Amino acid sequence: MENQTYQLLIIGANGGIGRQCVELALNAGHRVTALVRNPANLPLIHQNLEVVQGDLLKPATLEKYLVGKDAVISAIGVKGGMFGDKPTTLYSEGNANLLQAMEIVGVKRAFFISASAIEISPVIPRFVQFLAKYVIQKLLKHMYADLRRMESIIKASETKWTIIRPPQLSDQPATGHYRTAINDWLKDCLKISRADVAHFIIHNINNPAIIKTTVEIGY
Repeated sequence: MENQTYQLLIIGANGGIGRQCVELALNAGHRVTALVRNPANLPLIHQNLEVVQGDLLKPATLEKYLVGKDAVISAIGVKGGMFGDKPTTLYSEGNANLLQAMEIVGVKRAFFISASAIEISPVIPRFVQFLAKYVIQKLLKHMYADLRRMESIIKASETKWTIIRPPQLSDQPATGHYRTAINDWLKDCLKISRADVAHFIIHNINNPAIIKTTVEIGY
């Protein structure tokens, strides 16, 4: 699986997980088209990299970049953080546009980034459950509401989708050592680096065991 090379479209390629996906994919020998709103924000040069301008909220910009792709990684994200949460449709509307464009072009495989705390896991410590329910879900209520809409749209599609639900993200380097749970809760799923989320995606592009599944990932 890892020795095969793919043509990948990575959307939100200048974000935390997106940038890591680009770099790890290139290191693995894949050919990458990196779609960003402003190409100047992704100052990477590589013989297997094409940086293009596009916007998920403008679906006409998507189709030409999907042609010939083996898989799509949607690593989009809103700005604002924990204390700047605002109403958004980026995740739901943006990825609905992507799914529609994929159907038109005939691309089937896609990865989407969600978040573990949109549901309260019963197998994390009680105090973390409390924080998730009464602090994190409150502070990020708009983002999580749109992520829930996004997940419903994805799960209703014909795409060979995988939804990744990471917990708290860090900027530590990739280790390649982490745990996953497929369509299940991951015990003590508390933290993961953006680089290791990207590592999991890049190393499981064509893994049939995670098609049409939700994956929790953590250390």
